[in-house]
Amino acid sequence: MSYGEVAALIAAIAFAMLVLILTLPILRLRHTVDAATRMINDLNDRTTPLLGDVNTTVKNVNTALEQVQTSLDGVNLQLAKVDTMTTHAQNVTANVANLAAVVSAAAANPLVKVAAFGYGVRKAAAARRHAEDEREARDIIKQRRRAAKRTNR
Repeated sequence: MSYGEVAALIAAIAFAMLVLILTLPILRLRHTVDAATRMINDLNDRTTPLLGDVNTTVKNVNTALEQVQTSLDGVNLQLAKVDTMTTHAQNVTANVANLAAVVSAAAANPLVKVAAFGYGVRKAAAARRHAEDEREARDIIKQRRRAAKRTNR
């Protein structure tokens, strides 16, 4: 055996030892990769039904939102009708107010004239009574003066 063969033998033994030393971590790494693969598969098996449930829930939410949108459209339509009715009620109220003003003006003018006439009649009656009272008082004073003149003569 030559030195080259011995060196090759030593190198082969060293390489075999290196392979044996590296085999153990590689086997452990294989177990780790297998465990990770099992965990990923288990996670995949568990998330698939969850994603199906989430998809169903999203569809139900979309259906509910469509129903809410339909309801809101109906409410907006009813509010438009109420707005129209309110406008008509406002116009009717304005017409009634104008009619009341016209009736008030038409009735108030004659009422004012009647009230003024009644006041004038009362004032004239009071003046006439006062004039009669004054006349009676003058007549009494004249009669007393005549009586006094008769008695003085």
